[in-house]
Amino acid sequence: MAVDDLRPELGCYGSEVAVTPNMDRLASEGLLFERAYCQQAICGPSRASIMTGARPDTTGITHNYVKIRELNPDILTLPQQFGANGYDTVFCGKIYHHGDMDPQSWNREPSFDKLPTGVAPSKDGFALEANQKIKAASRKEMFAKYGEVAKYGLAMGPAYECADVPDNTYIDGYHTDLAIETLKEMVQEGDKPFFLGFGMNKPHLNWVAPKKYWDLYDHDVIPLAAHPEGPEGGAMVGLHPSFELRVRDGIPKSGAIDDEMARTLKHSYLACVSYVDAQIGRMIDALNESGVRDNTIIILWSDHGFHLGEMGIWCKATNYELATRVPLMIWTPELSAVSQGQRTDALVELLDIYPTLCDLAGLELPEHLEGTSFKPLLEDPTQAWKAAAFSQFPSPALREWGGFPIRPAMRETYFGPLLMEVEDEIKAQMGETWDRELFENHLMGYAMRTDRYRFIAWKDTQDLGADPVFVELYDHEIDPTETKNVADDNPQLVAQLLQRLNHNLVGSTK
Repeated sequence: MAVDDLRPELGCYGSEVAVTPNMDRLASEGLLFERAYCQQAICGPSRASIMTGARPDTTGITHNYVKIRELNPDILTLPQQFGANGYDTVFCGKIYHHGDMDPQSWNREPSFDKLPTGVAPSKDGFALEANQKIKAASRKEMFAKYGEVAKYGLAMGPAYECADVPDNTYIDGYHTDLAIETLKEMVQEGDKPFFLGFGMNKPHLNWVAPKKYWDLYDHDVIPLAAHPEGPEGGAMVGLHPSFELRVRDGIPKSGAIDDEMARTLKHSYLACVSYVDAQIGRMIDALNESGVRDNTIIILWSDHGFHLGEMGIWCKATNYELATRVPLMIWTPELSAVSQGQRTDALVELLDIYPTLCDLAGLELPEHLEGTSFKPLLEDPTQAWKAAAFSQFPSPALREWGGFPIRPAMRETYFGPLLMEVEDEIKAQMGETWDRELFENHLMGYAMRTDRYRFIAWKDTQDLGADPVFVELYDHEIDPTETKNVADDNPQLVAQLLQRLNHNLVGSTK
C-alpha cells in the first residue's frame, strides 16, 4: 500500500491532530518503523528506487521526467520478480510515478469490468465546476504563453477543494473500489498467489477531499509550523521557494504564506490524510472479508516526507528529516506476538522493501539489490541494525518542482523573481565558489542519517572524490528539528562522517 507525499503525520506516529484510525490500527497489529527514510524526496526517483531496489545514482533517475526502462531496460522490478515466481501481479492507483506504468512489471489488468457502468473520478481532479473552470482557464493561458513546457507543472488549478461528495468522486476512492473488486476476483479464481499494488494519490497536491474529512478537524486549533525559518548556517541551495505550491491558483507567487492561509493549507492536507486513511481501512476490511488475510503480507509506505511550512517552505524535495523520513509499517501472518504492535528505532531505507518482501515470500533475491531485508527485525525489533540511511537530492533551490533543471520558459514566469532572489542568497553564501553550471546541473546533496546525526555533503557529481562544495551537520540529540548547522564547530566529526558517506557512494551501506 503506497501513499503519496505522506509524512509521519499520523496518530500512531504521535501526531496530536491527525485523525487516522485505520493506519493506527494497522500499526497496532504490526511493526512500525520510527526511522525509515526514502532515497530521494520526490515521487519518480523514490518510487523507482523502491520498485527496483536500487539507489537513484544506480538507476540514473533523479527527476520525474524519465521512465525506468528508458535508463534501465533490463532491470528486474519487485512485481516482476513475483510474477516470475507464479504470482498474479496487478496495480490499482499510483505505484510508479505518473506516466510510467511499466507494463513489464504487471501480468494482469485490474477488474474494471466489475465496476458499475459509468463510474469515473471527477474531471481534472476537482469535483466543483468552479474549480474545473479555473484549472481549464489556467491551462489555456499557460499553454498559449509557454507552449509545451507548460505541461511541466505550470497549470494546476486551486491548491485545495472541499466538496460534499462521495469518496469515489475523487481518484483515490475510485481506485479503492477498483482494488477491492480486483482483490475479490483474484481470490475467487484462487489458482495463483497475488501481488497487489494499491496506490493512493493523496495527500499529494492538489489537496482535494470530501467534506466529511475536512469536518474531522477544528480549523482554528490546527497548529502551524513551530520552526518556520531555515536552519541557521544551512546551505542556501538546500531549500527551495516552494515552487510546487506556488503554481497553484490563489497562492502567492512570492513572499511569505500568511498564517490563515497556512492553517487552511494544513487543514486541507490533514483532510486528505484522513481521506486516504479511510480508503486504506476499506482495503484492509476487504482483505479480511476475503478470507486470505492469514496468508497475506501487508506493507504500507509513503514515497517521501513533506514540509508544511517548516524551514519556511512547503512540499518535499529537500535532504532534511522532514522530507526524507516516512511512515512505514508491516504486518505478516508470522509476526511474533512479541513484535505485534511494537515499533523499532532501527534505521531502514525504502529500498529495503524489495529484499524484505522477497525474503518473507521465500523468493530469491536478485543480485542487483542494494537494500537489506529487514525480516530479522520482525523477530527482534531492538537488535542492532544499519549504521546509516542515505538520501540525495540535486540543488533543490535551482530545480523545478519535478526535480529537473530549470527550463528557460520557467524563468519567464513568476518564478523569475524568485529565482533571482534565491540565486542572490546562494551567491552571497558561496562567494567565489558560485558557478551556475555546477549549481544548476551537477550539484548533488548526499544526506546520511546516523543514530545521532544528519550529515549532508553537497558534491560535484562530475568529481565525487573531490571535497564537498558545502557541508551540513545537525545533531538530533539536541536539535531534532534541524535548526542549526554545526559543521563548522565539529571538523573532526565532519571528517569522519564524510569518510563514511564517501564509502557509501562506492561501497556497502553496512
